[in-house]
Amino acid sequence: MSYSQDVYARAATILERRREKANIDAQERFDEISRKLPELDVIQRKLAQIGLNISKVFLYSDDKRSGIEELMEQSLELQAQKKKILTSNGYSEDALAVHYTCEHCSDTGFIKNRRCQCHKEILKDIVRSDIQKIAPLSECTFDSFNVEYYPEESLENAVSPKHKAELIKNSCQKYAVNFAKGSASLLLMGGTGLGKTHLSLAIANVVINRGFGVVYGTSQNILSDLQNENFGRTDNLRYSVHDVLECDLLILDDLGTEFVNSYTVSTLFNIINSRLASKLPTIISTNFTFDELEDKYDQRITSRITGEYKPLILVGNDIRYIK
Repeated sequence: MSYSQDVYARAATILERRREKANIDAQERFDEISRKLPELDVIQRKLAQIGLNISKVFLYSDDKRSGIEELMEQSLELQAQKKKILTSNGYSEDALAVHYTCEHCSDTGFIKNRRCQCHKEILKDIVRSDIQKIAPLSECTFDSFNVEYYPEESLENAVSPKHKAELIKNSCQKYAVNFAKGSASLLLMGGTGLGKTHLSLAIANVVINRGFGVVYGTSQNILSDLQNENFGRTDNLRYSVHDVLECDLLILDDLGTEFVNSYTVSTLFNIINSRLASKLPTIISTNFTFDELEDKYDQRITSRITGEYKPLILVGNDIRYIK
């Protein structure tokens, strides 16, 4: 699964803060309880000294085994005394233990060099939060995609917009459930307010929950950030070339709304071509028709989109207006 270095770094910071809080809380509990039960402080000091003595045995003793066994017996006896003092005074046996958020990895994020489930959930939460800041991710699910807003009456080509929307919804849902790095790229087309962004975000919800890294943004915002990055204006960038090219799934929303110049066309071609070459899926949504895309972009871009992307074309009336 590919997340950006920034996402990994932020997850590491969250884990570090959890460990720090757990240790601070444990120290505060110890200070509070030892003020009431000073004998615990004496036991704790003895246990600390045993830890030092074990290190010395490893370094200097010729009979390491017997020396360590003797020290471990002393440690177990002191631990038993500590528990007895705690329980006889109304505390639990582990009142002085460090209580981590995740008992499985002690908030390190790893178990035997494998990423702990808590670490995976943190990564997912960060990606969700990033998208939620700019799009209604939590509201856009397959369950909330209502095909009742599409007309039932068949069009001239005998296709019912409602039936077509149902088929596209099912196709997108199947795509999300079976998503993998080699999945096809999708082209969601149709007029304004027909649910293209909703379906894109619904896919993102499922794919994120399955542990994949997702980058979502409008073509205008992504291409603008990449242009700023190219010219060294790196303050407050949400997107980087590395993240856009390497993420598991890129969702490029509202293609055609960006300001078109030689740089944006070149960058867009690089995104589309590089991700196709790396077999990394991309979802593009646009209000433009195929003819309008050909008028706006050069053939290198349109030939790759029309030749390599699976088109899903929604028809009907603006749902936002109907609502």
